[in-house]
Amino acid sequence: MAKYDPVKQADWQIAEIAEAEMIPFEAMCDKLQIPKDERIPYGQKIGRVDYVKCLERNKNKPDGKYIEVTAITPTPLGEGKSTTSMGLIEGLGKRGVNVGGCIRQPSGGPTMNVKGTAAGGGISLLIPMTEFSLGLTGDINNIMNAHNLAMVALTSRMQHEFNYDDSQLAKRKLVRLGINPRNLEMGWILDFCAQSLRNIIIGMGGKMDGFMCQSKFGIAVSSEVMAILSIFNGLADFKKRLNEIVVAYNMKGDPITTGDLEVGNAMMAWMLPSINPTLMQTVEGQPCFVHAGPFANIAVGQSSIVADQIGLKMFDYHITESGFGADIGFEKFWNVKSRFSGLVPNVSVLTATVRGLKHHGVKAGALPCPPGRPVPKEYFSASKETMKWLEEGVQNAVHHVKTIKKAGINPVVCINSFHFDSPEEHEVIRRACEAAGARVAVSKHWQFGGEGALEFADAVMDACKEKNDFKFLYPNELPLRKRVELIAKEVYGADGVDFAPEANAKAERFEKDPKYNEYATMMVKTHLSLTADPTIKGTPKGWRLPVRDFLIYGGAKFICPVCGAISLMPGTGSDPAYRRVDVDVKTGKVTGLF
Repeated sequence: MAKYDPVKQADWQIAEIAEAEMIPFEAMCDKLQIPKDERIPYGQKIGRVDYVKCLERNKNKPDGKYIEVTAITPTPLGEGKSTTSMGLIEGLGKRGVNVGGCIRQPSGGPTMNVKGTAAGGGISLLIPMTEFSLGLTGDINNIMNAHNLAMVALTSRMQHEFNYDDSQLAKRKLVRLGINPRNLEMGWILDFCAQSLRNIIIGMGGKMDGFMCQSKFGIAVSSEVMAILSIFNGLADFKKRLNEIVVAYNMKGDPITTGDLEVGNAMMAWMLPSINPTLMQTVEGQPCFVHAGPFANIAVGQSSIVADQIGLKMFDYHITESGFGADIGFEKFWNVKSRFSGLVPNVSVLTATVRGLKHHGVKAGALPCPPGRPVPKEYFSASKETMKWLEEGVQNAVHHVKTIKKAGINPVVCINSFHFDSPEEHEVIRRACEAAGARVAVSKHWQFGGEGALEFADAVMDACKEKNDFKFLYPNELPLRKRVELIAKEVYGADGVDFAPEANAKAERFEKDPKYNEYATMMVKTHLSLTADPTIKGTPKGWRLPVRDFLIYGGAKFICPVCGAISLMPGTGSDPAYRRVDVDVKTGKVTGLF
């Protein structure tokens, strides 16, 4: 038997074999010519790289090719976007080019819930997998501490202002902020999917037990601190942003920030280790950074700008990844991350699977696949019935190809192939996507690693040779509601937008203040549909996007239109992944992660 057999082996088993032969952190740094003073080791396997020193040392080097990986609208079947990112790195590695990448750190919520880890899959896997899946070098823990420290500052200040008069506050060198307990912007965070904490009451007890009011929890990766980690550009920028987070409003409706609470600098102290990306590797030994991990349906959904900056200096081909489908992750890469970073991509890869596109063939009768339940056997073979599903569902991929082309970026469709696919099914996808103007490659990286991704790697290298005509969807001067309408029509395929009265009132206020022109428009929408309704699959027509509210991220400089019913705290399903995670007490190794 071959060393790896994804058809028979679980991902954690492949990772275990690969990790026995992986390149130690110090040796990987030697290979990449990273000097000793830029290395921050965390044990033998992994470590951070000092991005400030690394960027300064490489500042005069030209940037490599910049490749973004996105996907069709996600389904419970999984499209394998991270698998495709790792497969592309491995395929380019097999072609002998200098390649690396950066992906996001996974949240403990999905890892222990339905989705599982985000390390890729099969032979296209990031290692060490256990460390990657269970906290890595502590970034999410640092984010929780920094964020929740802001909440401690807010809630304790509310208690003191309630208990003390102005003269007593003055003795403590405090000025009354007049916080409105019914208008709090921030809540607490936890890195699990804990739906029972979405809405809570805090401060119960006596006057020394806090100020009693309603509060809430979100998942850690939805924190504005995580968003700032993704888009910051230098220490001074990071510190400034951490002091501008809006935590609440006073009785007049004016914002109260972390700077007003004098807590932003202490938050920066917690985040200081996390400014540096963590260096890991694929199963086949190619380097890949991990840095930041904000959700794409409620935040920017990108790995960090600083990791891309150093990756483009270190590698001739640098791969980055956007969360969820192209309507969300790619749109934010295009109009937010690229605007903030000034980095222009050469190619965008659209990941598609036969199963996933069959799932989008709802008008042709595709069977449903509820999350956490067995996949119907029809998805694992080609028949007249399922070919009709695929022929209908492939329009979802075509829709996203057209979106990428609107950005002026060269699209490559990667058919993430599995052993149960048929050549006829691949041909349906190839014909439709080539007709839409994309290169198409069948890639078997899941089963065969880099050797299975050579066609894919060649397609990406060819696409990188072509000039692109990159352009943003909208200028900063475009009013907020016009931006939302443009995104809804041009990216989602909606006929228009319906703003709730409260959303309209907030939008009018933002549009009257020129400072908000520079704020990014950060759509908050389900990732499971092009619409705001997660149950609507495929490529729907004749619908309108409902916007019920706008959130403000003062530090990250985001204005977030909230579309439909979406929560900042996901829920845990009835068959979560943690039921299968275990520790072998003889070896001390974690098993069953995915």
